[in-house]
Amino acid sequence: MAGIVHDVENRSLLDEVRQQAAAAAGELAEAAHLRRGQIVVVGCSTSEVVGKKVGSWSTPEVADAIFEGLHSVFAPMGVYIAAQCCEHLNRAIIVEHEAVPTLDIVNVVPQPKAGSSFATATYKACKHPVAVEEIRADAGLDIGGTLIGMHLKKVAVPVRLAQNHIGDAILLAARTRPKFIGGDRAHYDETLKEGYPEF
Repeated sequence: MAGIVHDVENRSLLDEVRQQAAAAAGELAEAAHLRRGQIVVVGCSTSEVVGKKVGSWSTPEVADAIFEGLHSVFAPMGVYIAAQCCEHLNRAIIVEHEAVPTLDIVNVVPQPKAGSSFATATYKACKHPVAVEEIRADAGLDIGGTLIGMHLKKVAVPVRLAQNHIGDAILLAARTRPKFIGGDRAHYDETLKEGYPEF
C-alpha cells in the first residue's frame, strides 16, 4: 500500500456515512431518473469526510462504508458506480468491465494514496474491475470537492440534494441531459429536458 493511511478515530462515523451515502444515492437516482445500465461517476475524498484537508488523511474504512451505502441503492437498480481516482492517476476511472466493454482499458491498480481510498474500495468490490482514462457518465456525486465534471456527459445539470454532506465533506450532485441544438427556430422535445430517454 503506497503512502500512509489512517484508521477511523470515531467508529460511529462508519454507520453514519454509510447511511448518508445511501440517502444521497436514492435522491440522485430519483432526480436523474437513473435506470439499468447507466453510470454514476463518484469522486470521494475520505480526508474531507473525516474533517481533514483533501489528500491528507486517506481512510480506507470510510471509503468502504461509503461504497457500501451507494452500492446498496445503485446495485439493485443495475446502475454502475465509476470511481474517479485522484490526481496522481490523472483522475482515471475504476469501473466494472461490463459497464464499459468497448473502452480502451489502462493498467493501474489504485491504492489509498495513489488513486484514492474510494477508488481502491471500488476496485476491490468489482467482479472484473478495469481502469479507463475517461468516461461519460449519466450522473455524478462529488464528495469533498474532487471535481468530477470531466467525466460527465454534456450537458451537466446541478442537482440539489437534501443530503448535502457525507461526514464533514460537502456533497455536490449532477445529472445530465441531451444538448439543445439549432437556435431560435428549432423545436425541442420537452421531455428531454429531464434527461436521456429509455428506448
